[in-house]
Amino acid sequence: MAAVPVVVPRMKLGSQGLEVAAQGLGCMGMSANYGPPKPEPDMIALIHHAVAAGVTFLDTSDFYGPQTNELLLGKALQQAGVREKVDLATKFGSIWSVADGIGKPGVRGDPAYVRAACEGSLRRLGVDCIDLYYQHRIDTKVPIEVTMGEIKKLVEEGKIKYIGLSEACASTIRRAHAVHPITAVQLEWSLWSRDVEEDIIPTCRELGIGIVAYCPLGGGFFASGAKLMDTVSEQDIRKKLPRFQPENLDKNIKVFEHVNEMAKRKGCTPSQLALAWVHHQGRDVCPIPGTTKIENFNQNVGALSVKLTQDDMAELESYADASNVQGDRHFRMSSTWKNSETPPISSWKYQ
Repeated sequence: MAAVPVVVPRMKLGSQGLEVAAQGLGCMGMSANYGPPKPEPDMIALIHHAVAAGVTFLDTSDFYGPQTNELLLGKALQQAGVREKVDLATKFGSIWSVADGIGKPGVRGDPAYVRAACEGSLRRLGVDCIDLYYQHRIDTKVPIEVTMGEIKKLVEEGKIKYIGLSEACASTIRRAHAVHPITAVQLEWSLWSRDVEEDIIPTCRELGIGIVAYCPLGGGFFASGAKLMDTVSEQDIRKKLPRFQPENLDKNIKVFEHVNEMAKRKGCTPSQLALAWVHHQGRDVCPIPGTTKIENFNQNVGALSVKLTQDDMAELESYADASNVQGDRHFRMSSTWKNSETPPISSWKYQ
């Protein structure tokens, strides 16, 4: 197994001055989506362990829980000296509404909601400024210029430092960046989710926007393979993901087997190998693997010590070629960047 680096390097994220740890910590699974919420004292201990190890780029959202993950981080940040070490990222825009007893996901990007969401996140996190504030999903009913206009005001008021977008298409990124510089775009990028490479990654690089890769381990697939599904609860969102359905998993397991064999040759774990592949995409890329266990966190940090050649990269990519991966990456592809174009600003009528 690759050794854990003594020092986690830092990197410039985007072109506006933000510097973060070269690997972040996705906190969603501590409170939501990957089964029941985990014990709060254990998660706070994990967050403190991560910060002490140099992984100080923490990622959350008001949608996780909803809101409970931000509250968890807020408690973790109360320990003396922690907030000063942390680059804190949260998100707004994804909502969960309940009508007739049925919960439905949605998206809001109107100015009033943007402001209310930011104020709510500041309270739950117990901070006076958010380091990186993402639009979690794009509201296709509101011109991106309108949403960005309100976020820009929050920057001017000192409530947020830097602006990000998540799951935005290239044209939306360009339009948003024209209103106020975008520091980072968060997107799903891993060995088996590479659709962003054609248009979105080049656009980010052209504009000097940092890239934050979520689900760099394929939702845990590259850590455990098919065995993962033997351990997840019925509440786990992965039960719904197309790639984890039995008819697809039976084929996708071959991808994991190839990666696992290569990992043995490289002297690391399959998860470290898959994570190292993301790290080797460039100095402008920061993966944010999530975990709820300190031992898994330590293993993820160890990926920073795995060195890959161009031949290694090509070999890995051949295993997870699009023709070898079965199923969409999400069960609601309509909520991804493929459906994130907004109306022109000329169509907007201010109330």
